[in-house]
Amino acid sequence: MYVPPLPGGAGGRDDAPAGEQPRVYQVWRGSNEFFLQGRFIFGPDVRSVFLTMFLIIAPVVTFCVFVARHLMNDFPDSWGISVMVVVVVFTVYDLTLLLCTSGRDPGIIPRNTHPPEPESIDGMNDSGGQTPQQFRLPRTKEVIVNGISIRVKYCDTCMLYRPPRCSHCSICNNCVERFDHHCPWVGQCIGLRNYRFFYMFVFSTTLLCLYVFAFCWVYVIKIRNAEQLSIWKALAKTPASIVLIIYCFLCVWFVGGLSVFHLYLMSTNQTTYENFRYRYDRRDNPYNRGILNNFLEIFCTAIPPSKNNFRARVTVEQGLQQPRSQSRSFMSPNMGKPIGDLEMGRKPVPWDEPRTAADIRDLEAGLEGMFDEKEGRIAHASPDLSRDELPVEFVEGRAGMHSRQSSRVHRASDEVEAMAVQMATARAEANGGNNVAQNGTH
Repeated sequence: MYVPPLPGGAGGRDDAPAGEQPRVYQVWRGSNEFFLQGRFIFGPDVRSVFLTMFLIIAPVVTFCVFVARHLMNDFPDSWGISVMVVVVVFTVYDLTLLLCTSGRDPGIIPRNTHPPEPESIDGMNDSGGQTPQQFRLPRTKEVIVNGISIRVKYCDTCMLYRPPRCSHCSICNNCVERFDHHCPWVGQCIGLRNYRFFYMFVFSTTLLCLYVFAFCWVYVIKIRNAEQLSIWKALAKTPASIVLIIYCFLCVWFVGGLSVFHLYLMSTNQTTYENFRYRYDRRDNPYNRGILNNFLEIFCTAIPPSKNNFRARVTVEQGLQQPRSQSRSFMSPNMGKPIGDLEMGRKPVPWDEPRTAADIRDLEAGLEGMFDEKEGRIAHASPDLSRDELPVEFVEGRAGMHSRQSSRVHRASDEVEAMAVQMATARAEANGGNNVAQNGTH
């Protein structure tokens, strides 16, 4: 989760005093944006929040100026003023829910500074027990949830096994508990700690649209009754009402449909990610506890505290990543497989033997060209690095190169270069000795 602070106390931002450890939000490795010194956390698409605010505030202001203001005197006992008061209060409430959804930690799981300890052994000791054991982290592992076996995945980015219902958001670059989806309208992931506010925001927006839609029609009907006009002529006298009616009608289909869909998800205790990926209608849902208990879990349980203190100072243990012991050879789950986090959208790079052999041949060609240029009098001083002339241990090591760490690839390349230099020097000395002997003979 942390990176070592830069010299002089700079931790990625300029507001850290010299000589002090930076705060967590200053060295955060996700794609989030922070405001008010880490008190608010947003997604990288935080600008969309301002667009959402505009889409809410602009029609409400239009309604207050062109509709509610004229309805204030049309109701007895000063009930007309309540039309404007209700829409203003409801708008403030809706925007507060929007900020609670987009500006808080959705349930981010802190990253590990190193992979977890391997639980299985992939390979045995060689004869004599001189070579280290090869450890491999399994790509997935099984956990039991309510008596049902659930498979959880290993996250290469966060270096942890994701808890059940957790997924890695490719936009925010974080693992989020009870990940539902990343909402571009609120600029934040929807997860364990803000799903309640997200649904309340969507549902209140639906009610706000219905409220404005209904009172626009009330205003049109009052114009029709007061002037004895047809409904179309009454609409023509209030263009603002026409615009608001069309706008609210379109928005209700979107936010209303979203409210109904999430109402179904809550009744079955699913997330959007699970609904589209796992299809619990084809197998048992281990999280479904009945309709009533599912709703109580969403709305009546305490929201767990954040696992991240973004304003805390980065400690030495958190900031420095300790290298693993060299007495063991550690293999990540992706060794020997296409490398890349598919959820992060990176293209996998296969570490196969043809690719490694091609890299070795390129190295050999480069060494030959280097010696031909630097030793003009020596023709083809670089040795023939064929598999027949290499040591047996080196050839066997090449056969298993695709299942070793990348550091061993660099070490093997250094051995090739050193061997080429030694053999080239030997040939140069031999050729020099032959020339001296021929000159002595003459």
